[in-house]
Amino acid sequence: MESCQVTSRCRLSSRNGFRRTEAVSVALYLSIREILHHRTRFLLIAMIVALITTLVLFIAALSEGLGSGNIEYIRKLNADLVVFQEDVDLTISASRLGRSKMNQIRRVDGVAAVGQIATSTSTIVPGDGREAVDVALIGVEPGAPGEPPAFRGRQLGRNRANEAIIDQRVVDRTGLGVGDTLVLRSIQGTEEEFFHLAVVGVSDGRGFVLQPSVFVPYLTWDRVRPKAGRGDTNSGSDFISNVVAVRLQTPDGWQAMAARLEQQVSGIEAVDRKTAYEATPGYIEQKGTLDTQRYFTFFIGILVIGGFFQIQTLQKVAQIGMLKAIGASTWTIALAALSQIVLINALGVVIGAFGSLLLSLTFPPTLPIIFTGESALSAVAALLMIGPLGGLVSVWVLLRVEPLTALGLAQ
Repeated sequence: MESCQVTSRCRLSSRNGFRRTEAVSVALYLSIREILHHRTRFLLIAMIVALITTLVLFIAALSEGLGSGNIEYIRKLNADLVVFQEDVDLTISASRLGRSKMNQIRRVDGVAAVGQIATSTSTIVPGDGREAVDVALIGVEPGAPGEPPAFRGRQLGRNRANEAIIDQRVVDRTGLGVGDTLVLRSIQGTEEEFFHLAVVGVSDGRGFVLQPSVFVPYLTWDRVRPKAGRGDTNSGSDFISNVVAVRLQTPDGWQAMAARLEQQVSGIEAVDRKTAYEATPGYIEQKGTLDTQRYFTFFIGILVIGGFFQIQTLQKVAQIGMLKAIGASTWTIALAALSQIVLINALGVVIGAFGSLLLSLTFPPTLPIIFTGESALSAVAALLMIGPLGGLVSVWVLLRVEPLTALGLAQ
């Protein structure tokens, strides 16, 4: 008796599974058949989705490019803490720390290494007829935190050496490389002066304040940086920098170390790298503006796709009623509509993604547009979701269609 009941349940389960598979097959057949029959109409909506995809991806790339150009150097800094002068709202350009303050930081228990970082701006004058390029001129201590890694060439040598490490952005804009001579134009008082530095290394992208970066030994920086007057130089042994980069013996305990530094060294504020670059003037506001534009684009995409498929649904209410009248289940019809939405949306996203990739190859390196795998994948995943979200209303309408009413036979 029990074996008969088990056999009956198995047969019922098998029959239900077959029916579900059959319903899915019928739904896919109906959706693909309609797409092929009205291919022009569906191709147009796919192209609209492709344009929305392109817009979203370029907004994401612009957000990444502008953000990286503003904070890339600080974000990639080979340090665990960044120390600012107290009460400057973590603004690098307003912060001033002397070498004596750095030595006090070095003596705090738990500090592994420290390095001064000084910033200004200058202009590279290429000798091959190219336009001059404004750059961030950053003074660092050779071998100390703050100096970027040289992926080609070597690191900086002595503190007074006439040499520089350039980032990849400088290479892209000027064509300079290891072994070339870099010519910097700097305002000294009221006159222009030119300084020749040997390029000894090339780092990856290290943009700062929306400019490519040139890294020089600290004392060389003090000599070539723009000055209000010829006497405007660091004198004595207390060389002034903007911030101090600190590498810790135990990086995981950076919060306790930041509090210890502020307690033992007066007049400073110590924060981690993330806090430091998020405090860059305009960074949060810029990111918020671009993110808002991207969210509104997603919303527009939902409205466009939802509106199109809603019109499609209203135009074929009679056909839906006929399908229900001859025995098609509500589940089959809803699945057919949803699969149609997903297919068209996916086609549009794929076209838009490949179009964006090809279009990005034509842009000059001066444009702050950077496509990263993480931002592109998250944008594509969100775009694949807007189709089903936009089509929910049309699916809901399909579920409420009454066969007799749809066929005009309610009387």
